[in-house]
Amino acid sequence: MNNPAPTPIGHWIGGRVVAGSGETIPVTNPATGEVIAEAPAGTSADVDQAVAAARAAFPGWAATDPAERAAAVRRIGEGLQARAEEIAVTITAEMGSPITLSRTAQIGFPVAVANSFAALAADFAWTDQVGNSLIVREPIGVVGAITPWNFPLQQIVSKLAPALVAGDTMVFKPSEVAPLTARILAEVTADAGLPPGVFNVVYGTGDIVGEAISAHPDIDMISFTGSTRAGRRISAVAAQTVKRVALELGGKGANVILDDADLAKAVDKGLMMVFTNSGQVCGAWPRMLVPAARHDEIVALAIATAAQYTVGDPTDAATRLGPMVSEEHRRKVDGYIERGIADGATLVFGGPGRPDGLDGAYVRPTIFANVDPDSAIAQEEIFGPVLTIIPYTDDDHAVAIANSTMYGLTSGVFGEPEHALAVARRLRAGQVDINGAPWNALAPFGGYRQSGNGREFGRSGLEEFLETKSIQR
Repeated sequence: MNNPAPTPIGHWIGGRVVAGSGETIPVTNPATGEVIAEAPAGTSADVDQAVAAARAAFPGWAATDPAERAAAVRRIGEGLQARAEEIAVTITAEMGSPITLSRTAQIGFPVAVANSFAALAADFAWTDQVGNSLIVREPIGVVGAITPWNFPLQQIVSKLAPALVAGDTMVFKPSEVAPLTARILAEVTADAGLPPGVFNVVYGTGDIVGEAISAHPDIDMISFTGSTRAGRRISAVAAQTVKRVALELGGKGANVILDDADLAKAVDKGLMMVFTNSGQVCGAWPRMLVPAARHDEIVALAIATAAQYTVGDPTDAATRLGPMVSEEHRRKVDGYIERGIADGATLVFGGPGRPDGLDGAYVRPTIFANVDPDSAIAQEEIFGPVLTIIPYTDDDHAVAIANSTMYGLTSGVFGEPEHALAVARRLRAGQVDINGAPWNALAPFGGYRQSGNGREFGRSGLEEFLETKSIQR
């Protein structure tokens, strides 16, 4: 399988390609170090142009019947599915996702999300009567969307689909690290019949384009997915114009394995939730909380399961872990592995350094046992394939450890169903899976504490992009 040839790309503004200022940002394949494309280094003037296009398109799109808006979103899902292999190959090349994952989750999730929002529109209560008041839910206006590189298509479709159904227009900044999928999405939206200006893409860095979007007085809402640090900055900048801000930020999920759990299932699902996408998942469960009396038994299961995760060329269908997204990120993750050793955690699998025979941005999938729950590797978001196994004494202790970080995005609980449900209710996280329950595109997703605010998916995700008006009569 060949990587896409080096490609010059332009912004997408007002339904057409718009050349950048001439400055570009290289897009690098993390498995090979090869530059595969050049993206424009956008400016605040580019943002102004895109916002003007979105603002001009807003009245017409907002006035479009919701059923027609939903039909356009459904066509976008169909268009993405029609280009699934192209998208999969592109994502694998730009950020290193193993091709099998790219062909399934990286394309499957956004198509499912688009379809779920298209279906939701039919039964959504756009108006309610409460006493003598007519409650009207209206589009919020122009949305600024800023997304990360780990699921480059999923993250934007999770914002674009509800925004379009709501009647909003959008200015989108993809990650400069993995920007190529955004161009495919822009073309798909045009083919789906979106009027010019409804969806616009401006490439560039966070400190220039992201700042300009966050501060822009004609943008009514920011929807951001990324690091907690960046989320704090966006909130501060956006506060100057008192715009709505929805944030999906970092995580440090706990996988609480109870003493009555199916250990093999809990460990197998737990490792998958740590190692998928090479651990570059905000909703991962990098902390495995285990009964102290069964710690060694669970460690042995984890080691045996981890040995099944092949690391290698992401274009090989047999590869389960590809590279980190960049050499810079590889060094960060490797530094945490070295920190874990220095702080006294017991290294039982993997360790620092690249896997033998691999020269790209690879790390070794790693497991630490007997981890101090207050240590850096147990508290800070590593965003790599590093599992920390933490013993606990009883349910109260497990809940206290699970809730001890500044994050609260996702967690899992494994055990007898009612026991697991009782523990899940006590966890301070926006989403908790019991016994490996399947993902639900209609369930709200978002975080507590410094994992963000607001919700994506389902009815709650649509409501994020709406204003509520009360008309008394």
